Amino acid sequence: MKTVVVLFTRDLRVRDQPALAAAVRDAERVVPTFVLDDELIAGSQAVPNRLAFLVESLRDLDHLLRERGARLVVRRGDVVKEVVRVAKEGNAEAIYMSRDVSGYAARRHERLARSCERERILLRSFPGVTAVPAGEVVPAGGDHYRVFTPYWRAWRTLPGRRPERAPRRVRMPPRMRTGRLPSLAELTQGRCSPELPPGGETAGLRRLAKWLRDGLAEYDEGHDTLATEGTSRLGAYLHFGCLSAGAVVARTEGSPANGAGETMEEGLGDEGRTASEAFVRQLCWRDFHHQVLAARPDLPRVDYRSRGDRWRTDAQAIDAWRAGLTGYPIVDAGMRQLAREGYMHNRARLITAAFLTKLLYVDWRVGAAHFSGLLVDGDVANNNGNWQWVAGTGNDTRPNRVMNPIRQAQRLDPDGEYVRRYVPELAGIAGRPVHEPWRLSASERRGLDYPAPILDHVAAAEEFRRRRSGAQPAYGSSSPA
Repeated sequence: MKTVVVLFTRDLRVRDQPALAAAVRDAERVVPTFVLDDELIAGSQAVPNRLAFLVESLRDLDHLLRERGARLVVRRGDVVKEVVRVAKEGNAEAIYMSRDVSGYAARRHERLARSCERERILLRSFPGVTAVPAGEVVPAGGDHYRVFTPYWRAWRTLPGRRPERAPRRVRMPPRMRTGRLPSLAELTQGRCSPELPPGGETAGLRRLAKWLRDGLAEYDEGHDTLATEGTSRLGAYLHFGCLSAGAVVARTEGSPANGAGETMEEGLGDEGRTASEAFVRQLCWRDFHHQVLAARPDLPRVDYRSRGDRWRTDAQAIDAWRAGLTGYPIVDAGMRQLAREGYMHNRARLITAAFLTKLLYVDWRVGAAHFSGLLVDGDVANNNGNWQWVAGTGNDTRPNRVMNPIRQAQRLDPDGEYVRRYVPELAGIAGRPVHEPWRLSASERRGLDYPAPILDHVAAAEEFRRRRSGAQPAYGSSSPA
């Protein structure tokens, strides 16, 4: 073929980008293209934190393409109409893109397939969003795995796809109109969280290299500890495809078949491979939720397994949870970290989500929407899959478990460092007492500008269990203060 358009979506990279690598092999000319979709930018997905990360990632992608002799062609509008228009401008015979699993992505692909058929343009899709494509591992007699552990066992037996190296050269047709990336201010109006990570493949590679060098070996033991940087913080780079999930797995396990090219470090030794198991398992969880979403596109809206919940509606309590003013310091610290950084520690996500769904007994969709509105790594599959898991309506095999916020705080933030970092009102309380400020003496609480707990977590947990067992008492709340 003479010319192929590569439509970038959630694969904003040049390393291990199968669609780009195939286009460079198949065609004399390649047109790298991204369309700013007005449906998303103007709709509920227009999250300033993610738009900020997206703009930086697109700028970095354009820079990496320039180093290889090309440019990123940018359009804005309807994705299908704009990419077909680009194909006609470049006299392209084909459009290559990565497969994705959300309902939006499926509708986009169906529309594009119909349009390409009318215009006699070949449409090819490639893996690239997950480490293992959603339909590649399925149980006997089923379309997807409903429980994680058997999926993990099957996932581990699959031979890894050999990641693609970055192309040395990308040749574009002459005189292609490249368009313009909008400024950050144009898209976000300055409404971003103040401490966001930098976007792009270049920043993602730096983060990954640092993680493999300094963090991975301690992950199994330290990833739940809240005060330390025991997690990779690669979620945003995986969500936007600045890093390939398959290449991250390969690099983590020290495989010589890595698609990172010359900028990534050498493989890990035997000790590193042993330490990597727990982290690779988390990457498998990401694939697991994507294969569930592929089979159940209604996952963001509908209970995966209905428990007959009659969720409580309490606007005041929901507002307190969103603002980090529940009176439970470990919960409030997590919610404030989310607002400040567009990120929350993984364990804090579980604690705050369990507090909303199991103790306040509020619909998980309320929490998922709030998280989605702030998280830079707000992935449809993972965010909604994890919220349903915590709420007990998803893939959890123990749907009625209740997380005790005080025990979690004392175990995972024993000295209160995490709480004091994000809840400055409590900065003067040393040690473990910071987790239960209502137990301080009257003199110690004097002048403390921090709310009393909005519920008694022990009583709330008992009521939740009664509700799930079938009894439906009036749901009240009281304070242990």
